[in-house]
Amino acid sequence: MKNVKAEIISVGTELLLGQIVNSNAAWMSKKLANIGVSVYYHTVVGDNLQRLRDVFELAADRSDVVFVTGGLGPTEDDLTREAFEQVSGLKVVEDENILQHIADFFKKRNMQMTPNNRKQAHVFEGSKIFDNQVGIAPGIQVEYNDVQWLFMPGVPREMQAIMDNKILPFVAEYYSLDAIIQSRVLRFIGIGESQLEHQLQDMISEQTNPTIAPLATEGEVSIRLTAKAFNPKEADQLIDEVEDRIMGSVGDYFYGYNDTSIDQKVFDLLQKKHLTIASAESFTAGGFASKLAARSGASSIFHGSAVVYQPESKQKVLGVSKRVIDDDGTVSQACAEDMAIQVRDVYQSDVGISFTGVAGPNPSEGKEVGTVFISIATKQNVATHKFLFHGDREAIQTRSIKKGYALLYQMLQ
Repeated sequence: MKNVKAEIISVGTELLLGQIVNSNAAWMSKKLANIGVSVYYHTVVGDNLQRLRDVFELAADRSDVVFVTGGLGPTEDDLTREAFEQVSGLKVVEDENILQHIADFFKKRNMQMTPNNRKQAHVFEGSKIFDNQVGIAPGIQVEYNDVQWLFMPGVPREMQAIMDNKILPFVAEYYSLDAIIQSRVLRFIGIGESQLEHQLQDMISEQTNPTIAPLATEGEVSIRLTAKAFNPKEADQLIDEVEDRIMGSVGDYFYGYNDTSIDQKVFDLLQKKHLTIASAESFTAGGFASKLAARSGASSIFHGSAVVYQPESKQKVLGVSKRVIDDDGTVSQACAEDMAIQVRDVYQSDVGISFTGVAGPNPSEGKEVGTVFISIATKQNVATHKFLFHGDREAIQTRSIKKGYALLYQMLQ
């Protein structure tokens, strides 16, 4: 099974400034994986001649095929051709067919073609040209230093058209590719990244094909399994074998695959069990409720929510006991339990969930920042959990909401 090392170079200062998200590289990586090409490097470089040269020279030493997007436009800061010409010594020439295509492009749109647009007809001598059917600058293929170089416009629509119709078939044929790269993401909640990695350490150390990559996000952990195989069925079999071993170790924390979210799983379980829910939120400010309400069909399971910051609001809106607030405070187990029970009854739902705590930046009621109480009240039981989350205000809110969904998922399971 052939291993082709690929690199993607994205050109444009606007990418470095964060003015444009580098969606091209992500899209290209997925497409290349489908034909068995392993992308080893993503590089973003600004519109600077010397830095472009440095990046091209580095890529020439470490990759089999290099995909370059951007820097092929008509302006002075479009320097991709110039930089590669200096690195490779390949002469830049004007292609008459492309020049005619550009002229026709402007004529059909009743637009004036300016002299600098001729620059987009410049290609490397002896290169293979891939027509741009949705724009102006073509795709260009050339071999240098035993490396295949493929240049494309940075405009996503144009790049994708050239890549799909011309470049991917060229690469697959050139390298006689007979494999695919396929991934599956396993999602876990209720276990930290370090604990999960510790329990899977032996598997991670001995990994070959598939590879095992733990990935952490706020409040949950994922594992990406990636297999290289001759066809999707074989890749699935390889991944299934490793997944079974992982589930044997940490399966109790598993909740879904790929793009599934914990709030979607809870939503589905509530619908399946014909249960309704209401929420009372203090420092999370409706963040829990908004995730449920955003889903189609939310009214079938979601009865309502109360965002109650002040003690008086907790009393007047929900009916939380004044004695509880006076004796225990709003950041307490007793207050969380009363909030969950009251919101369940006020909205006549099967389940009530509450969030109260200190998101910061300052301590409150003698409780340190990150202190959180989450309570879940059903008609049969009330369960309250205390946590101490770390991070800034937004991180504490996000982790608390994720934990609330995790607790509901465990209960509903």
